[in-house]
Formats: sequence, C-alpha cells, structure tokens
Amino acid sequence: MPYGTPGDEPASERSRRHIFGDDADQYDTARPGYPHQLMQDVRDFAALAANEPALEVGAGTGKATFDFARCGVPVTCVEPDVRMARVLGRRCAQLPGGGVTIEVADFETWRPRRRYGLLYCAQAWHWVDPAVRWDRARCALVPGGAIALFWNHWFLQCGELADRLTAAHARHGVEVPPDTLLDPRPRPARRGPEARQWRDMTAAGFVEPDHRLYLSAHERSPSALIDLVNSYGGYRALPAGPRERVLNEMAHLVAEHGGRAQVKVVTSLFLGRTPPTAAG
Repeated sequence: MPYGTPGDEPASERSRRHIFGDDADQYDTARPGYPHQLMQDVRDFAALAANEPALEVGAGTGKATFDFARCGVPVTCVEPDVRMARVLGRRCAQLPGGGVTIEVADFETWRPRRRYGLLYCAQAWHWVDPAVRWDRARCALVPGGAIALFWNHWFLQCGELADRLTAAHARHGVEVPPDTLLDPRPRPARRGPEARQWRDMTAAGFVEPDHRLYLSAHERSPSALIDLVNSYGGYRALPAGPRERVLNEMAHLVAEHGGRAQVKVVTSLFLGRTPPTAAG
C-alpha cells in the first residue's frame, strides 16, 4: 500500500495539527503570507473601533498576526502548539507597543475574558473540532462581530513540471497528500453558497456571508519549493525515509527544469457576522 493513505481516527487528526511544531522555524520560513488586499478587506468588513482587539484562532508563527498588529489592531492569539507559539512570541518581540497577546491553548477549551469585534483564522480552521468551533466562535464575538476564515491554495503553473513531480511520488510509492501543491483536485472545491464553509457558517447563525478569492504568484528555487512542500502536514506525516527520497528527487527535477518553479496561489476568504442582537 502506498505511503500517505489518510487515516480516519479522531486521535490521529488531533495529533496531526501539532505536527507543524516539529520544525516551527522551517514552517515560518517556508510559508508565504496573505494578500495585502485580503487583509484590508477583512479590516474593512470588521470595521473595528480604534484599539478594539481581534481574536486569532490557530495563530501559528504569526503569518497573519503581523498584518493586523502593524495596522494598530491589538490581537489575542490562541495557539495550541507551544513550539509554534514560541516562534510567534519571538517575532512579536519586534513589534512596538506590545499589541499581541499569546495564549497557548486549544480553542475548543479556551475561555475568553472578553468578547471581540473580529475573530479570524488563517489556514487553521479545519483543525478546530467541527462539533464546537462555530458555537465557540459565536460566543467569542460581540453582537454584529465579524468572522474571517482564509486559506492559501498552492498550484504549480507548469503542468509538465507538475506531472514529473507527481510521477516521482509514484516511483517511491508515495501518494500525493490531499490539499497540497500537486493535488489535482480544484481548490477551493466549491464557491459561494455551494461551499461547505458558507453552509456551515449560515447554519450556525452567522449572517451577511461572503466568499472572495485572491490570486497571486511567486517563484521558488528547488530548495524553497521543497521547504514549502515539507511544511504540509500530509508530507510531515509520511515515514522519514520515503519522504526524504521523494523530496530529494523533486528538488533534482526542479533543478533540471531550470532551477525555478512558478507557484500560483489562490487565497480563499469567507466572511460572516453574528446577528446584531445575538445573545449568549
């Protein structure tokens, strides 16, 4: 059986969300941030008052945190992995004014001391227990408070290179992990009211739903592309031997391709709001 066949045990899923902390510095270096326009759109939608804080769920190493904090938005970060939180804290030390508060906790059990005008989550909402995440979000927000959920989806622009890298996986008996650079499925799979996030959000009582897409691109050297691939949880979960062999061949193939890989990024943003008269 090829390596990478996903398991369905809840305990396995819970442990996988901590796998990124195994090399938090590598994750921080490899992962790109988010489009400037997206961050501005979130702030505009939330319309926070001056010095009104935002809540970030699954802050990781702060890829989204800094964009808000640099604009003067105080941020309370809830991050379940202490290793990721350590890198986040080190980076936040560079910010003037101490506008970022870090709490190491699972969002499912964390108890907010106040309510927030904005809750946002970058690249992590799928790791939060779906049985409780929407209720927890609603209870953390003021009436009329905004929720913003966003993800980056990466694609290789060159189909020939993508085919060669995919073939390398087959040679080493490794399945391409889902939702990664070489996953051939369309991402996001659905848009607007057809998307699961939209349906779940409105079913949980959020109003004014919106779904927006942002396109960007960047260039990666062989080592930088492998760093990105190696930052995916699906690759980190592979046995070390097969993972290293397929990553090494991928780096060799990118070098043969001219030493650069063009990566397209589609960033998906879902927005919503608690009803103005929300209670509890």
